[in-house]
Amino acid sequence: MCAFSSVASAQKDPGVRGGTAGAGAALSNLSAAELQYFTAGQGRFAEVVSVSGTEAGATGTGLGPRFNMNTCAGCHAQPAMGGSSPATNPQIAVATEFGARNSIPPFIQVNGPVREARFKFNPDGSRDGGVHDLFTITGRADATGCSIQQPDFATAAANGNLIFRIPSPLFGAGLIEAIEDSTILTNKTAHSSAKQSLGISGHENRNGNDGTITRFGWKAQNKSLTLFSGEAYNVEQGVTNDVFQTERDETPGCVFNGVPEDHTNFTASNLTDAMSDVVGFALFGRFLAPPAPAPTTSSTSNGQTLFSQVGCALCHTPSLRTGPSASAALSNQTANLYSDLLVHNMGLGLADNIVQGGAGPDEFRTAPLWGLGQRIFFLHDGRTSDLMQAIAAHSSSGSEANAVIGQFNALRSRDKQDILNFLRSL
Repeated sequence: MCAFSSVASAQKDPGVRGGTAGAGAALSNLSAAELQYFTAGQGRFAEVVSVSGTEAGATGTGLGPRFNMNTCAGCHAQPAMGGSSPATNPQIAVATEFGARNSIPPFIQVNGPVREARFKFNPDGSRDGGVHDLFTITGRADATGCSIQQPDFATAAANGNLIFRIPSPLFGAGLIEAIEDSTILTNKTAHSSAKQSLGISGHENRNGNDGTITRFGWKAQNKSLTLFSGEAYNVEQGVTNDVFQTERDETPGCVFNGVPEDHTNFTASNLTDAMSDVVGFALFGRFLAPPAPAPTTSSTSNGQTLFSQVGCALCHTPSLRTGPSASAALSNQTANLYSDLLVHNMGLGLADNIVQGGAGPDEFRTAPLWGLGQRIFFLHDGRTSDLMQAIAAHSSSGSEANAVIGQFNALRSRDKQDILNFLRSL
């Protein structure tokens, strides 16, 4: 484990915290039945899918026709299953697995973050914003007859039409799901004078149908873990399911299974075998414990105090309470998430020109910071592994964080270091 100490020299990100992961386990107070479903869901999360189940070691079916990865656990791996992008990018290997003939886009590097790609606009100038999967099943031994091309990423990049997203961790996701809308709104109006003086506003994103607050994803665009899981299965692996039943590419010769490919198994002999993968993914995330922070030191304690004093905690709210839940493990609990779950204008420097629900082209959800100490890549596109660079990127034309970053920059080097040490202790 890194030694966190105040220093008089120029501040420096201490790097990924060592020691045990302190993450990836189930909530400690689950019932026996809930733990059983968590374990079953964890197995589904680690499952590798192929097109039709003929690839050795791939027990799931439905890959493609277009995809970014062939297992949830490949993207959500750091520092444990359910986390964020690992140090070695598994997308490099999956690009040519089982005979696939994909080329590696230049923005995918072996030591870079797992990424998905989105195009900002369609050729006619209308908004796109959707995921354009990196790879196709063309050439795979289980996709005979399929011939489709990868997207033209080079042209999109040359035209400034290409942006990226990296995986967000799922640790503590069930607690986030269990926070009541009223709690989020009450926190939104708290410390209003301090927020106003610093130029901080922010607002909730909402579901267009029932009007409730959405909270998952980089722009807080998804309502629930079930919806989040179903969409990811369809978008990232190409697996149709009970939530998203339509193939994203219906090119003749490239659709090999009936839809939905993932569904309730009506002939299973027990309930956990009967549940769909999407339900399993959602239960795994729902019952996944939040990450454990490192022991407090004098440096991290001072950093925590300064984190609030300069205004960081006005958006990165240290804790919110969950409401009553059908699960005792999630009911009336304190979630030390360090987020207000609102979306904020982050300025031109971070703007991706993607609109999702009520989140505009320069707005992002306040990223929860619990577990930050063991993350490798930062910001929505993984552009940096350095905390100082990530903090600096919060400040640009139009950003609500400009005044707060100004106060951070005005600190003594020793105090900035204490904040960095605090963040790496989370």
